Amino acid sequence: MYFLYTKAFHLIFIVTWFAGLFYIVRLFIYHTEAQEKEDLEKTILSSQFDIMEKRLWFGITWPSAVLVLISAAVMLYHSPGYLTQPFMQVKLTFVLGLYLYHLYIHKIYKEIQSGLFKMSSKKLRVFNEIATVFLVAIVFIIILRDQISWIWGLLGIFTFAFLLWGAISLYKKSRNKNL
Repeated sequence: MYFLYTKAFHLIFIVTWFAGLFYIVRLFIYHTEAQEKEDLEKTILSSQFDIMEKRLWFGITWPSAVLVLISAAVMLYHSPGYLTQPFMQVKLTFVLGLYLYHLYIHKIYKEIQSGLFKMSSKKLRVFNEIATVFLVAIVFIIILRDQISWIWGLLGIFTFAFLLWGAISLYKKSRNKNL
């Protein structure tokens, strides 16, 4: 029963972590675009985005990432046999990638908080979809486990990422036409 409670909390923390990852990059996009506004509007918007980003990043996203890690460690401690299974090893590889993505977002956060906007809003929009690819990959791996061929599964993930990139490009073209 203890394991199931830990698993439930793990899933809750995953949801809040991903919510934070998705939303923080959207805030970066809006914050970056605010830099193109007139001085007064830029100052007001930047101040508000600074507050929103800080509260989201340190109040929700970082705590959720830490709690995901703790709850996962507890579950693996109680069921260490999972670590020998191929699906778990592949999943943990994607999770490692997700934590690296999280740390890179932290780098962007620190830059933006210090007034450096190195990435354009277009690049940030594409960057935001990386979390979607991780989410899809991890969910499919954990749900399907050994029921799929890893070659087909990975091919599917990369196809999904390519289609997502295409959809972003089409959306941008459509958005630019309407401006």
